[in-house]
Amino acid sequence: MKVAHIPFKNTSFFSKTIIDYLEKSEKIAPFYNNFPSLEGFKKQLDSKRKTFSMNSRKKLVQVLTDQYTTVTVTPKTQVNITNLALENTFTVTTGHQLNLFTGPLYFLYKIISTINLCEQLKEAYPKENFVPIYWMATEDHDFEEINYFNFNGKKVQWNTDQTGAVGRFSTEGLSDVLAVFSEHLGGSKNAQFLKQLFKEAYIKHNNLADATRYIANALFGEYGLVIIDADERELKREFIPFIETELKTQTAYKKVTETIENLGKNYKIQVNPREINLFYLIDSVRERIIFEDGIYKVLNTSISWKFDELENEVHKFPERFSPNVIMRPLYQEVVLPNLCYIGGGGELAYWLQLKSYFEAVKVPFPILLLRNSVQIISEKQLGKLNKLTISLEEIFRKQNHLLKNKILERTEEKVDFTAQKEFLKQQFVSLKTLAKKTDVSFIGAVNAQEKKQLKGLDNLEKRWLRAEKRRNKNLVDRIVLLQNQIVPNQSLEERQRNFSEHYLSYGNTLLEQLKKELKPLQLEFTVLIL
Repeated sequence: MKVAHIPFKNTSFFSKTIIDYLEKSEKIAPFYNNFPSLEGFKKQLDSKRKTFSMNSRKKLVQVLTDQYTTVTVTPKTQVNITNLALENTFTVTTGHQLNLFTGPLYFLYKIISTINLCEQLKEAYPKENFVPIYWMATEDHDFEEINYFNFNGKKVQWNTDQTGAVGRFSTEGLSDVLAVFSEHLGGSKNAQFLKQLFKEAYIKHNNLADATRYIANALFGEYGLVIIDADERELKREFIPFIETELKTQTAYKKVTETIENLGKNYKIQVNPREINLFYLIDSVRERIIFEDGIYKVLNTSISWKFDELENEVHKFPERFSPNVIMRPLYQEVVLPNLCYIGGGGELAYWLQLKSYFEAVKVPFPILLLRNSVQIISEKQLGKLNKLTISLEEIFRKQNHLLKNKILERTEEKVDFTAQKEFLKQQFVSLKTLAKKTDVSFIGAVNAQEKKQLKGLDNLEKRWLRAEKRRNKNLVDRIVLLQNQIVPNQSLEERQRNFSEHYLSYGNTLLEQLKKELKPLQLEFTVLIL
């Protein structure tokens, strides 16, 4: 087994927002609090310690104890749950949808990043306890995003007409999915483990939340992972003051909108706030709450209230009020003694929109940490890369660029019009200067001619490259086949493949090596050769 690391920006798969954050750009500094470093965590500990009450700890421990009655609690997880009652215990949290059979590979990387960071923090601050949390997105209602996983290029999918919060969905019908999945697995020892894991989770549990908890606990319970379902009355009770503030003053909308105006000057905006960022959740319904003509209404239903009626509803049934993507992070930070949220690039991008909102409601804004990203390459694939003189960084390049570079490396008569293009541009600079002195309207014609001639050189270069591709067809085919195996659909495999593909080949070695090699604070992309 070998491991290599690549700067995130050298993979070309991460946004300007995330690269600037990792590089501590001054442009993005106003939108986060403490940076993910050991020194940053020291500051975060001090602020969170002052704001999380013992009463909140007791409620959290009771909720977790109740929720863990559906699975076997490992000794490490039990210790972590018990420790949450202590004022020197803090959490590191990652969240993920309830994707069928964990969904994309990065589910593993999120959770292992969280576990490993807790262990690293314990070494740095031995007087404190650090608990890894997996926050299940049980209140999500985007079923189409989670009802499948990819296995060897095929989609394994669950179809149901259930609606509402997905965590409450019945697992009925998943025995049919298991039958289809089993056909692809074969009869090896690792295949038997995967079949049994799926069966124990989805056939022996009644709802999607319990099934997902079972899988996460089976894979990571030995490391002390604590899994939380926030679709819970007692946790929502803790959140009542913030629900009331949202309904009265629309603070989230105002503050996040202000942030968007500033953040949007340099970066892509990930999500936009609603005037009210809450859903009403009951039975199979999860619909937005809106305010119209002095009345609060639930979209697509006949449910409505005056404010005093709605306030009474909040206190009587807090579990019916479900935060959306803007308020969910706040809910998490209110009910957990949390220091850090670990997420992917898209998640961190929207968290960066929330700092001023947190400040307005006086809740400490957590450290944001980009989860570990991993590319798994077999020894055989590494050998092929070496024969083709393709480096680990090059394999992530766009296919056309990769092919062009490899053909240029092997061609004696290289066609490169870079010098000619630069010469041409210089000639047109002189022409534009002359045009300004004679007739300003002439500049448009000069610009058009420059564009035409540069495009002509581009076309000549493309024609030559196509001819060289034909002449080096064997090389091109080998590169295309190998890159498509490693980087499916020209995307990171962690976003495409399910963990079962690699588990079938490597078994528990896969999890052991990820646990050993992932370094959350190293802030680099990991290539794992197995």
